[in-house]
Amino acid sequence: MEAFRLVLPRGAFHALAVGDGAPVVYLHGFPDHPPTAAPFLRALAARGHRVIAPWLRGYAPSPLVGPFDVDTLVADLLGLLDHLSPRAPVALVGHDWGAAIAYAACIAAPSRIARAVTLALPHPLTVLGNLARPAQLRASWYMLLFQLPGAGTLVTDAFVDRLWRAWSPDLRLDDAPRAELHACLRASMPAPLGTYRALVGRGLRAKIAALAAPIRVPLLQLHGARDGCVLPPGNADARRFAAPRVYELVDGVGHFLHVERPDELAARIADWLR
Repeated sequence: MEAFRLVLPRGAFHALAVGDGAPVVYLHGFPDHPPTAAPFLRALAARGHRVIAPWLRGYAPSPLVGPFDVDTLVADLLGLLDHLSPRAPVALVGHDWGAAIAYAACIAAPSRIARAVTLALPHPLTVLGNLARPAQLRASWYMLLFQLPGAGTLVTDAFVDRLWRAWSPDLRLDDAPRAELHACLRASMPAPLGTYRALVGRGLRAKIAALAAPIRVPLLQLHGARDGCVLPPGNADARRFAAPRVYELVDGVGHFLHVERPDELAARIADWLR
């Protein structure tokens, strides 16, 4: 696995890459970064793909300056796709916030994406609707906390570990990847909270209206049955797709399902991408 730096029109982004073959871009979520998914990235690459996993805007060593709204993050992604494959569409896999970017990119630029996979996140409009449900509101307490001034100082190593334990109850990161993740987040704060802060403010109605457009990219949704962060969508998302959509609930795993079962998830995703 190699680490490299890409100077794109919107900044200098760092990424991991592994394998050969058709390109697949993997987008991480919060509180996370590409190295924790290394076994999954290698397993997907072993099935015939060149997997590229950038640090998103807001995560060191990629740019730590905003704005951090989804439109900006989609523009970052499209700049990366233009660099990697200017003529052909690319497969996309997104987890958590990376999944939110994937949904928005499929709406904004369907011709740039061949197939997509989202992990641990329903369609963003379903997520917003679920906030009215007590179970989801309780699980989303941290989103309210992140709106407070100085919230970045509260995201300590212990806080991050607490979220991982709550969201994937059966998963324990080894000491080395956990320490690397802690170091990334300490170097990045408060920038990773910018995506949550961008959820409120001006233009929200227009953003919601844009997300209502049907998705015209074939998309596979995978969700852990023991996810302690986001409620699974069930069939609530079906009407949002104008292209083939498959939803699967994966038994025995939580929010970080691809970290818990990297080989199994890589095999399922590679099958979908074929």
